[in-house]
Amino acid sequence: MSLPEIVPRAQWRAAREELLAKEKAATRARDALNAERRRLPMVEVDTEYVFEGGDGKATLLDLFEGRGQLVVHHFMFAPEWDAGCRSCSAFLDQIGHLAHLKARGTTFAAVSRAPYLKILPSKARMGWTLPWYSSYGSDFNRDFEVTLDHEGELSERPGVSCFLRDRDRVFHTYSAYERGLDGLGSATSLLDLTALGRQEEWEEPRGRASALGAPAGSERIRYHDEYEE
Repeated sequence: MSLPEIVPRAQWRAAREELLAKEKAATRARDALNAERRRLPMVEVDTEYVFEGGDGKATLLDLFEGRGQLVVHHFMFAPEWDAGCRSCSAFLDQIGHLAHLKARGTTFAAVSRAPYLKILPSKARMGWTLPWYSSYGSDFNRDFEVTLDHEGELSERPGVSCFLRDRDRVFHTYSAYERGLDGLGSATSLLDLTALGRQEEWEEPRGRASALGAPAGSERIRYHDEYEE
């Protein structure tokens, strides 16, 4: 077994400072990449998708729950499967308290192709309270490229898609798949995928979030039981 080299504290500190410079450069590069992502164009979603959730039938607009942004986790669960994907389940286990996303006008929901009655046992077993919808019978998963058709054989892949709402109009702003989900789970990592970002003053392009009426960023952070819906 190969373990890290044992060195004196001074040598460790020098190596750590050298790595820190690279980490800071990576952070600046990530900020620039996030800004470039926020500048992506968007596409209006005009297909009338129908989902099923805890309150019955729902449209894509309903999934926003009245907020301005929606992040959908494409949870792999085909209709013929007995249970959902293990790796997707591990991903959902990492999602923090949704109050911090909601405070920034962003709703998070999982969507699977399995019928809702198949989803319920998995949701109960895992103890999840987050919204989880069935897209069974619709083309939602195919249209957002998480259910792929290879010569009549369907396959699933994990993904995350972000949507922006302008009154009753819904726009698709971003999607990531497979390894693109690495490192996601915290509220800030999910917000970094959205068109409005973390809604901080320093983010580029400047003023977008406030122009769209989004709440302030870090100034709004509270203990999760202190937020007002």
